[in-house]
Amino acid sequence: MNYFKTAILLLTLTILLVWIGGLVGGQHGALVAFIFAMVLNFVSFWYSDKIVLAMYKAEELPEKEYPEVYSIVRNLAEVANMPVPKIYVAPKEVPNAFATGRSPEKGVVCLTRGILKLLSHEELRGVIAHEMAHIKNRDTLIMTVAAALASAVMMLAYMARWAAMFGGLGGRDSRDRSGGAIGLFAVAILAPLAATLIQLAISRSREYAADRHGAQFARSGQGLANALRKLHNAASHYRLGATPQTAHLFIVNPLSGEFLTGLFMTHPPVEKRIEILQSL
Repeated sequence: MNYFKTAILLLTLTILLVWIGGLVGGQHGALVAFIFAMVLNFVSFWYSDKIVLAMYKAEELPEKEYPEVYSIVRNLAEVANMPVPKIYVAPKEVPNAFATGRSPEKGVVCLTRGILKLLSHEELRGVIAHEMAHIKNRDTLIMTVAAALASAVMMLAYMARWAAMFGGLGGRDSRDRSGGAIGLFAVAILAPLAATLIQLAISRSREYAADRHGAQFARSGQGLANALRKLHNAASHYRLGATPQTAHLFIVNPLSGEFLTGLFMTHPPVEKRIEILQSL
């Protein structure tokens, strides 16, 4: 099912880019946009995980320094009957975590420095189990591709905004350029909305499912429930520096407390998640 959703996302982006290209450059612009969309689709599908890890400067976690983490991961992989994912660490002091990878064989769990310092063994086990549930459920494919596509669309919006500003200065003898500027302003407004729609295509129900399956892997929901409470409190007081386009990847919303999250929620309420976990 997630492969089908990913295909729909890639098709939607292609149509959007061709439309923008035609609006800005006519038939020639549409052709250029189509070629660009094909390249972007290829990169998003095959390299979106590497792009996201690079965005947060994540590196592979050294096993010699964190043998306990590797022990947790191997044990959970055995319980869940899935390949052992790679473990990465992002140099962020705000505690959080996310998973990526287009398949369970390519799965990666990324932890921040802060989460390694904050959580107990049981809580960290719960968080890692949650992220491994995302990998096993193949949520990570569509989540990571959506993050890459949303980032690309936002980049196009910024480019269109600048082009409109300079293109709109043509004067009385530049009706075509003025019309193009109006079109570019429209793109600059619509593209962020399209990026938001791409993110909202990722159902929030995936978090409830990952919580439930993660609790099964860890054989308890209490560790994850306690971890969610700590992570939510930290996210409310400290900023991770995450982009809105990748916020849906994290176990708790890294933009918690900001105005944007009140408009478009990428995560279900933490209180509800904790309540369900404690009832398991």
